[in-house]
Amino acid sequence: MQDQACLDYTLYLVTDRGILGGRDLFEAVEAAIRGGITLLQLREKDASGREFYEIALQMKRVAGSHHIPLIINDRLDIALAVDADGLHVGQDDLPVEVARRLLGPGKILGCSVSSVEEAVQAERSGADYLGAGIVYPTSSKEVAAPPIGVDGLRRIKEAVSIPVVGIGGISLHNITAVKEAGVDGISVISAILGNRDIEGAARELLNAWRRV
Repeated sequence: MQDQACLDYTLYLVTDRGILGGRDLFEAVEAAIRGGITLLQLREKDASGREFYEIALQMKRVAGSHHIPLIINDRLDIALAVDADGLHVGQDDLPVEVARRLLGPGKILGCSVSSVEEAVQAERSGADYLGAGIVYPTSSKEVAAPPIGVDGLRRIKEAVSIPVVGIGGISLHNITAVKEAGVDGISVISAILGNRDIEGAARELLNAWRRV
């Protein structure tokens, strides 16, 4: 069971094997952990249930050996099957209140939001944290809504009492503006995994966040 009060949302890595260009996913995550990521989400939109399960089992061993909480994207069944630390859902996934009931009170539950209304509803329904965005345009994932910008991020943070991480297009070039919006951390994919030096990229982001 995770102690929610001790969770560090500063540098939240979301996986995407497609960005790795054939590099090993587990080696990439190990490098990111060495660089300082504080939270890990396994996102496998194109994997079969069996493949996702097997990847999740191995990823739990990798993350657990470094005491990094593992969150599973979307798939409640996988999260329960591997006893992951938590689950992250989007607006088109299982409703937060249903996920909360099935996941139980001792697990982390996150929800993607892009408006104050969605944020307030997610908190009310039992989410432990919010992924708010997209903040900036990004090529890492398909999105239908336009970017909310740092002003939208700030409004969401001010509307809820649970932690908020900024998601979408965040990099060294805009990390200062994102932190100044008052959020608890950043969630990234390509800013770390799209870099040839994954460990170095993670360390640079973490240091940049701490300098603000």
